[in-house]
Amino acid sequence: MAYEIVSLLRMLVDRDGSDLHITEGVPPIGRVHGHLQFFGDNPCTAEDTERLMKSIASVDNQQELQEVGGADFGFAFEDVARFRVSIFKQRGYVGLVLRLIPRKILTFEEIGLPNTLKEVITQPRGMILVTGPTGSGKSTSLATMIDYINIHYDQHIVTIEDPIEYYHSHKKSIIMQREVGVDVPSFSEALRRVLRQDPDVILVGEMRDLETIEAAVTAAETGHLVFGTLHTTGAVRTIDRLVDAFPTNQQEQIRTQLSGNLKAVISQALIPRKSGFGRVAAFEIMITTPAIQNLIRENKSYRITSSIQTGHKYGMNLLDEHLLALLRKGVCKYEDLISKAQMADEFENQARALGLLGDLPGGGAPGHAQRAG
Repeated sequence: MAYEIVSLLRMLVDRDGSDLHITEGVPPIGRVHGHLQFFGDNPCTAEDTERLMKSIASVDNQQELQEVGGADFGFAFEDVARFRVSIFKQRGYVGLVLRLIPRKILTFEEIGLPNTLKEVITQPRGMILVTGPTGSGKSTSLATMIDYINIHYDQHIVTIEDPIEYYHSHKKSIIMQREVGVDVPSFSEALRRVLRQDPDVILVGEMRDLETIEAAVTAAETGHLVFGTLHTTGAVRTIDRLVDAFPTNQQEQIRTQLSGNLKAVISQALIPRKSGFGRVAAFEIMITTPAIQNLIRENKSYRITSSIQTGHKYGMNLLDEHLLALLRKGVCKYEDLISKAQMADEFENQARALGLLGDLPGGGAPGHAQRAG
């Protein structure tokens, strides 16, 4: 029996999954509560993957796939959910990955973001970065923060996304959402134009190149609040990544600009719950105090970790501290937590010193899909 995209997406939604993988040679696979499950018994053929791709991709998306080997777009599934879709070629065959985007925008409390960030994200100007690997929940956190501003403040919010994931409605603010490849050709082009559109708040879906980073920093400097994302983990790596994007002769200048404009770095990871149902977010939060401003300006980012450790009164914490708290509370398994730790050896030593490694739960080797029951 041939696979149909509607039934596969329905299965993913019903099982509270996050991603659907379709590739030649294996059955469709869903990521459910962080683990992979087969959504059938029969391997997909090349004809299956092509047919499933064509059932959701526009002619333009299909043409882009043929020309450059891949395309990304948003896709609405009935009235149930939206999906961020990536279609691509691998070994000459078509592959698809569909990421479920929940319709409901979560609150600070539901995500676990600390209330201290509400003050940070309502400053009149500056840059706030949300970082982490793909699939760590950055888009969800950004949607929550934008929604908080939208509900409580009269601002003009402009988002630049690739593709648009969460749809926002006008509340106390007005909000314009521009999609790269549909409404504007690139992030950098959108940022060049946005300053003429009277924005108060600008969200840059991905700061992926020097031109975009430069434009975002300039927007923050000229009196706008800018949210952006990077695929880095931790505040130190994030700052180093931004500086290293610039030629050597411009790095001192960008350090000075960042020291004055960077307000916070929120780095996050998603970890499966020990119960097997759902995932929990862990955060590293750096608030830019005068001491951290000096460290950025003086090229001493390696000392920022110590400032975060001693900055709890400002609402700061390291990612590993949050991971250790989840272990102490019994929310997640040790092996899932240590895989996300910044300093794994130190994390293990602290867990051992606290007596938290005495009864490690068993489990199969990660990375293998299991038959869905």
